[in-house]
Amino acid sequence: MTPYLAPGPHAPAVIVCPGGSYFWHDMDGEGRQVGEWLSRNGISAFVLRYRTAYVPAFVTHYRLLFRGNRYPDCLNDLRQALRIVRQGAGKYGINPSRIGVMGFSAGGHLAMSSVELLPREEWPAFVVPVYPVVTMTAPCVHKRSRRGLLGDSREHNRRLCDSLSMEKHVPAGCPPVFVVNCKDDPIVNYHNAELLDSALTANHVPHRYIQYATGGHGFGASQTKGTAECRQWKDEFIRWFREISR
Repeated sequence: MTPYLAPGPHAPAVIVCPGGSYFWHDMDGEGRQVGEWLSRNGISAFVLRYRTAYVPAFVTHYRLLFRGNRYPDCLNDLRQALRIVRQGAGKYGINPSRIGVMGFSAGGHLAMSSVELLPREEWPAFVVPVYPVVTMTAPCVHKRSRRGLLGDSREHNRRLCDSLSMEKHVPAGCPPVFVVNCKDDPIVNYHNAELLDSALTANHVPHRYIQYATGGHGFGASQTKGTAECRQWKDEFIRWFREISR
């Protein structure tokens, strides 16, 4: 993890999970820039380089024969990150009861996994999936992320795909969720976020869902990527976060 610490003795904190289809990471626009932006707004950030399949697995399919990195490695990394940040709260100057998880694209799927697949006592205080991968089943699955997460030998395992489809397992008492995406997303079908919004609504989870008309995918915390419309999400998140922190 790379820390971006906000001033103050009891700052809230966010573990940031950059996207990259569970094959690689965008450590700039969805990592460094996110950490710098959050810390400027009084929220300490810890950018996590969780295990992914990496490029050799993308180009060779060697995981048909060898395990490589695959689920649950990434979730175990996030789980350990939550433990480390909580246990180091005094050292980092953060409030251990106000630690959330923010993820982008495949990292958004990982962020939601932290409340759907970890024990309740280990849940983050809030979750922020940004243009997230949500489902592992047809018709709007992001196939590259599914392959990256599950591995070539398991990507069509129906039981595993169902168990890792976030819209199917929203738990009772889920912490607050902030979801954002764009309808013109050319990478991850925008219905992914709609599925999550519907599941959160059906389970009475406090959340906010913003769908922008334009902005595409992968804009992260950039000041130049996407559109002026979608870049509003950062201000909207800060407002939402202050509301749930009252």
